[in-house]
Amino acid sequence: MAFDIDKFTETSVRVPWDDLDLEKFRDHPLPDSTLRTLRYMTDVEYHTVCYTRDLLTTPSHKEADMSAFMTMWNREEFWHGEALSTVLGIHGITVDFDEVKASRLKLGWKDRLDPIKQSIAGKIVGNDFVAVHMAWGAANELSAIAAYNRMAELEKDPTLAELLRRIAKQEARHVAFYTSQARERLAKSKKAQVIARFALGKFWAPVGSSIMERVEVKHVMNHLMSGPDGRKAARRIDSSISSMPGLTGLTIVEDSLNALGIAA
Repeated sequence: MAFDIDKFTETSVRVPWDDLDLEKFRDHPLPDSTLRTLRYMTDVEYHTVCYTRDLLTTPSHKEADMSAFMTMWNREEFWHGEALSTVLGIHGITVDFDEVKASRLKLGWKDRLDPIKQSIAGKIVGNDFVAVHMAWGAANELSAIAAYNRMAELEKDPTLAELLRRIAKQEARHVAFYTSQARERLAKSKKAQVIARFALGKFWAPVGSSIMERVEVKHVMNHLMSGPDGRKAARRIDSSISSMPGLTGLTIVEDSLNALGIAA
């Protein structure tokens, strides 16, 4: 079934958390390892605006459905960051835009060159870049929803688990857009299939790897994706990706876990 972009834009809302008793964390704080993973997730959500900035230099922004989706997607991801930062704030961990800006500045030339690289890639690849963008976005969003659902499963606190499930529910709509677009566009172009397969196979890494220290990436992957259940979740993501036209056999998530030394 085709993704209904009009319905998506009409029903896009801030993820709700006002009805959740987050103040309880003052008396019953979350474990440090959980807070560390939440901090990682918050930073990734707040960096969505940078990804959007980069993509606005590519052919993707010229299509009305893409522009509409990216606008709503950026908005929803921002509120995911706000929800998670509220939990962190109650624990005395402040995440604000000054800190996010500082982390971007630490990236230095890499951050400033990213939109230029995206623009050049878009011009070289042409309209097939959109298919590659959609396949890459599908991999990222499938990983995000898996991460939130895994943390909800692992988390003993029902309030945090409920918040994470609400975020995952919104992420599921993002997955639906990216995967439906990727399948349709890849099916129409062998060139796009070849480029997407090469890009994902050679360069994809867990979401946040480009902005976070490797030690933090390893912590989150160990927390959420280690052990039999974690590997099962990773294989489900790989299965979804490899079912797309031209991407059969790709195991980018499990390969990345192996490269990080995450125990199976």
